[in-house]
Amino acid sequence: MASSVWKGHLTFGLVSFPIRLFSAARGETISFNLLHKDDHSRIKQVTFCQKEDKPVPRSELVKGYEYEKDRYVVIDDEDIKKVAPKTAKVMEILEFVKSDQVDPIYLESSYYVAPDEGGEKPYALLFQALRESKFYALAKVAMHNREHIIVLRPGAKGILSHTMYFQDEIRQVEEFRTDTSLVKDKELEMAKMLISSLEADFEPQKYHDQYRENLTKMIEDKIEGKKVVEAPAEHVAPVIDIMEALRKSLAERKPAQAATAAAHAGEAVAVEEAAPKKRARKSKAG
Repeated sequence: MASSVWKGHLTFGLVSFPIRLFSAARGETISFNLLHKDDHSRIKQVTFCQKEDKPVPRSELVKGYEYEKDRYVVIDDEDIKKVAPKTAKVMEILEFVKSDQVDPIYLESSYYVAPDEGGEKPYALLFQALRESKFYALAKVAMHNREHIIVLRPGAKGILSHTMYFQDEIRQVEEFRTDTSLVKDKELEMAKMLISSLEADFEPQKYHDQYRENLTKMIEDKIEGKKVVEAPAEHVAPVIDIMEALRKSLAERKPAQAATAAAHAGEAVAVEEAAPKKRARKSKAG
């Protein structure tokens, strides 16, 4: 059984039942230790007291909040427990919102929500209701020394939850904007055809961290005394002609679609070239 990161009761209306949260995902990376360059001995981090000019053990450390320059108030774990809100033990559903209204940019960490002993039936009821109604629940919970708004949504096997960024935590970047007036119809048509040619079912097991795999291989080679071979760099040239780049992309994917796209593009170009001539003749006749 996986260890839970939060345990308490989930409430909505007058319904309340015990649940547990389990971490649903975690990033995987290769970590390195710091060594002394001369003898390759492990470097140890030391907590150091500036005033007494000596290292101190972790057992002598306490939490402090700096309220003025170099002035601190000491906070211990009992103080934190005393001011913890009721959401430290109770996850209260505040409202239900349409699933398509939740922008994924607000979703932070992911958790599995599992019923605790005695909560199986109301848990199953909420899961089925969420799944059939296409609604997500927004709840409030305190964990990891802060209060979170959490999104509850139906997954394939049960309820999933995601801590949610608050509005003021979402960065508003002025450069993040799009001028769609730059897009031409024929370019858009071919771009859609390229999307169609790359269409596939979502199968996350197909994807791997190539960088982590390369690091693992490099480490194994160095352990065995082999020479590390540099990975070939990919040359990316800037796109000068979007239509030509789209045609080539389609040709690499599906020749039949490329021919169709090229024909459509040729027709569009012919129409554009013919239009001025027709207007010229009309002007001359007038």
